Amino acid sequence: MTANAASVLVVDDEPDLRTLYELTLLREGHRVETAASVQEARQKLRAQHFDVVLTDMRLPDGQGLELIMELRDAQRRERCVVMTAYGSAENAVEALRAGAFDYLTKPVDLKQFRAVVASAVQGTGGVPAPRSARPGTKPAAALHDGCAALDRLVGDSEPMRTIKQHITKVARGMAPVLVRGESGTGKELVARALHANSQRADGPLVAVNCGAIPENLLEAEFFGARKGSYTGATQDRDGYFQAARGGTLFLDEIGDLPLSMQSKLLRAIQERSVRPLGSTQEETVDVRIISATHRDLAADVQAGRFRQDLYYRLNVIELVLPALRERREDLPALCEALLARIAQESGQPAPQLTPQALAQIANHPLTGNVRELENLLHRAMTLSEEGTLQLGHATAPPPVAPPAPEKPAAPVQTPEPLPAPAPAQTLQELPSDLQGWLDQQEREILVRALRDSGFNRTAAAVRLGISLRQIRYRIARLQIPTPQDCDGADDAE
Repeated sequence: MTANAASVLVVDDEPDLRTLYELTLLREGHRVETAASVQEARQKLRAQHFDVVLTDMRLPDGQGLELIMELRDAQRRERCVVMTAYGSAENAVEALRAGAFDYLTKPVDLKQFRAVVASAVQGTGGVPAPRSARPGTKPAAALHDGCAALDRLVGDSEPMRTIKQHITKVARGMAPVLVRGESGTGKELVARALHANSQRADGPLVAVNCGAIPENLLEAEFFGARKGSYTGATQDRDGYFQAARGGTLFLDEIGDLPLSMQSKLLRAIQERSVRPLGSTQEETVDVRIISATHRDLAADVQAGRFRQDLYYRLNVIELVLPALRERREDLPALCEALLARIAQESGQPAPQLTPQALAQIANHPLTGNVRELENLLHRAMTLSEEGTLQLGHATAPPPVAPPAPEKPAAPVQTPEPLPAPAPAQTLQELPSDLQGWLDQQEREILVRALRDSGFNRTAAAVRLGISLRQIRYRIARLQIPTPQDCDGADDAE
């Protein structure tokens, strides 16, 4: 008997498959019981506890899903793996939502079968033991951290109460969560709240902006790299999956991943293992996946821009965040909280939010949601005097709409002409350094666009008709300084 030997219940109505699974598990050193129906499985489960339950989805007298839900409701610790011959992603997602550890599609690949069972036996990727059962933990402090993370989601409107309730409910499980919402609605805050209220809160939370990584570096960044695997790799380096072991991996803007990387990510999630670049060995990883996007991934699937199988893997539970226009009643509380935070970070007293200032803010479209509101308040607070918030000199940039997916960006109308080049750089006197002259012109345009947008790089990129990745590259190449408090804020949530 191996060190990782476990008791396993196999539930399948096909005798040949039952025998195949039993023999495979016996060779791995596990103790195996079998059942051919839901009723027989119930009898076995009443008689003893198991470490793992492997069940077919469709059985002669019911659904394997019934067993999973009964075990969940009874708070049993068996980890359940669903096997289905129908290849239905919807059925698999339903099982994961009900509390299943994982699912396998028939005909089952025995290598994957053994890997999933091993993960379930070891608890790799499963629901960890409650905090109170772990030595050295402080349940009271953990509870406080979870509440604090929820409190950062400011607002008591009906949509926000619903979101907070859903976070509290789904945080306890291991099912992947897809957070969807417009830019600036607080997707990263939701991910942090999910992590802080989960049984993985003691582990790390690793946040990754999928749209900010060059395509040629994606594999090394996600899975790690070994010394000598590429030019400049002078030592072994862990990737995001390894860094998030025992905790949560937050994949922001998941819709920006290229198709080639999507297939590799899918395999890592399914196998719960990664192979670092330049390595011949796979490493087991124990992470919970939370992803976020402002895109309509279902539409991207239909258009062939996003893998359907990965979509179903990620979208087990979906949380849709409301836009700020859908919860205007939260504006007073949001303004107060944001002003307090800005004041604390700047070391200044928080200005008084007058009814007149609040009315001005309420009349603004705030298409950039909470992030735009924060930028507006930041500018107003910087320019205000005598302890009262004044918005007269903090006019927000004109609202911008995201570009249509398949259409080129429309020409942008600027409110005033761009500054003319210096006299020494006119056509009458040609520049001696053409590249330097062009860089200076580009730098001036970028700086102006960034200032006009409150250093919101997303808004600046849209206004200039370029992508977010392009504006990041140009900012870095031209060494344009940005305020520390805004650095990365426009594309992190």
